[in-house]
Amino acid sequence: MRAAAILFVVFSHALWIFPEATGVLVDLLRLMGVMGVEIFFVLSGFLIGRILFRIFTKDSFKTKDLNYFLIRRWFRTLPNYYLALLINICIVFYFGRERPDSLWSYFFFLQNAVDGMDLFFTESWSLPVEEFAYIICPFLFYLALLFRFTISKEMLFLWITLFIIGFFISTKVIYNHNAPIGDMTYWNINLKAVVLYRIDAIYYGVLAAYISLTKPKVWNLKSKQLLLLGFILFITLHYIIGVKQLTIEKYPFLWNVFYLPFCSICIALSLPFLSKWKTSPNILLKPITLISLISYGMYLLHYSIILQLMRYFKPIENLQFDDKIIFVAVYLILTLVLSYVLYRVYEKPIMDIRDKPFFKKRFSKI
Repeated sequence: MRAAAILFVVFSHALWIFPEATGVLVDLLRLMGVMGVEIFFVLSGFLIGRILFRIFTKDSFKTKDLNYFLIRRWFRTLPNYYLALLINICIVFYFGRERPDSLWSYFFFLQNAVDGMDLFFTESWSLPVEEFAYIICPFLFYLALLFRFTISKEMLFLWITLFIIGFFISTKVIYNHNAPIGDMTYWNINLKAVVLYRIDAIYYGVLAAYISLTKPKVWNLKSKQLLLLGFILFITLHYIIGVKQLTIEKYPFLWNVFYLPFCSICIALSLPFLSKWKTSPNILLKPITLISLISYGMYLLHYSIILQLMRYFKPIENLQFDDKIIFVAVYLILTLVLSYVLYRVYEKPIMDIRDKPFFKKRFSKI
């Protein structure tokens, strides 16, 4: 899922090289780009949800376990993010462009907290959604412990998850009621890429994690049926949207409230099948594993850094179609190579620190 998600995003952004392109393939690539990030959200929620459920429901649970969870997540996400942010700032200075007034907010993941963000380091919009999702869940768990609810920890985990999903669906309902009717560009900036409306996307994955651990028989026995159901629902929705021309101008509730949660649920329905897929021929296993490992670096490097610098040094306006194909090939190769280098020399050494005994001993006592 992780490998597919990053490839969807990287290939969709190649459309920046073909601004004049139209047609079914272009629409499909744009949809892939949107769904790539949604896959990341659901998968991330599933993985952290399984971790948090085990932490929260064990008999020896202590708040320092949540502290250790957060420190590990930050070791995974923050170093790459801040490196990419600094590179983007250097690019702005190099190009002689004006720095965005909201630059300070990027250092605190506030660039799109409640409103659309500047056209700077645009792919970073998904990182605040992830970071705030990591914080909200442990915080509510800790708060629930203070109130000493009499229900079991398993049920408390479920109710907290459902509360978070319900809350952030309600923010979309409020947005739909108050926001002006705009086009898809406005929707993309002011709803799809705003933290206040998007954290539930991760918690559909958390809900799936709960089901996988508490209802293993259902999870395992119905995996193929759920995969097929998710695929049929996803295709059916987009077929109806296309045939009936359900535009955002005419059907704002569909797009503002229903569309993104529905897609997240369709993606989550694939998790039972994919979570059981343990083996594969090496010809598939090795490239998929590699792309998965370097996917975070690919996400941070490919667009605002690699593609932007390539277009600056090699403007595409006067390129012929054949030259643009070569341009795309170079873009993809650079993305893979530089992401691998980033992973080997920077990302992995930092993550390895998390597994050293002194680290766990030190941070689990916070």
